[in-house]
Amino acid sequence: MQIYPAIDLRGGLCVRLKQGDYQKETVFDSDPVAVARRWESQGAQWLHLVDLDGARAGKPTNGEVIRSICSSVKIPCQVGGGIRTDDHIRDVFSWGVERVVIGTRALQDPAWLRSACERHPQRIALGLDARDGRVAMHGWLETSQQTAIDVARHAAQWPLAAIIYTDIHRDGMLEGPNFDALREMQAAVDLPVVASGGVTTIDDVRNLAALGLSGCIIGRALYEGKIDLAQAIEAGTLGVSKTENP
Repeated sequence: MQIYPAIDLRGGLCVRLKQGDYQKETVFDSDPVAVARRWESQGAQWLHLVDLDGARAGKPTNGEVIRSICSSVKIPCQVGGGIRTDDHIRDVFSWGVERVVIGTRALQDPAWLRSACERHPQRIALGLDARDGRVAMHGWLETSQQTAIDVARHAAQWPLAAIIYTDIHRDGMLEGPNFDALREMQAAVDLPVVASGGVTTIDDVRNLAALGLSGCIIGRALYEGKIDLAQAIEAGTLGVSKTENP
């Protein structure tokens, strides 16, 4: 199971939110590039970057720092937040990003997501952020009537790289992942599933690996020293996961 250290960007800083609430922000580092290098030096094989300003604005916003991160590390980066047009996708890829994560526009316009996947096979991940099982959009400011499972099943026929599933209630709360929801998502689709939100302990990582997930994203627990990245990578070797395209 791949371990993705998360670097959430707001105003060019490395921050974390609680449950996606922009009023509950903690700044962890003023130099996201140095953070990226640190995670790479500790064994990370991927980085998960989130453009929080972009998610709110509806367009990629932290391009300068994302470009700097991509040029400063040798490992691939995936980026989400505000990517909602073909031009946005092209721009983000031009920064050196390996994979983009699309959420809001994918939910609003599935046909567009399908065409984007066909143009960029295995380079687009579907970001499904759920509140009580229903998907949230626009930087988690709105909740739709669609269930995450239904959306995932519909999208599973397209050449997606992965589905990234986030339980908003768990995100940034250090209360553990929603294992039941992740187990259901894993069983529902024949795609790599990446867990996000609430990963707090090494046991959480082991249990996610045992579910057969492709990967997990870890944020606050790394920054607060509750999880050692090297130990998490070792724990992630347990279990048998669906193969994710690099």
